[in-house]
Amino acid sequence: MWTVIYIAPNKSVAEKYKQILSDEGMLVQLRMIGSMHLSEHASVEILVPESEAEEAHEIITEAMGS
Repeated sequence: MWTVIYIAPNKSVAEKYKQILSDEGMLVQLRMIGSMHLSEHASVEILVPESEAEEAHEIITEAMGS
């Protein structure tokens, strides 16, 4: 089961965090929230497998601080 670990304010932030998690060997999915016509400005959910959620959240939190 996939779990949302973070809701990014836009696609570029989501892609940045997806890359960080992927570099750590995690499977990552992005899912747009709301209307597709907003594209770049829509919020984006970052999802990982439930078993990796805690570790992924820690990685994202650490990345935000740097």
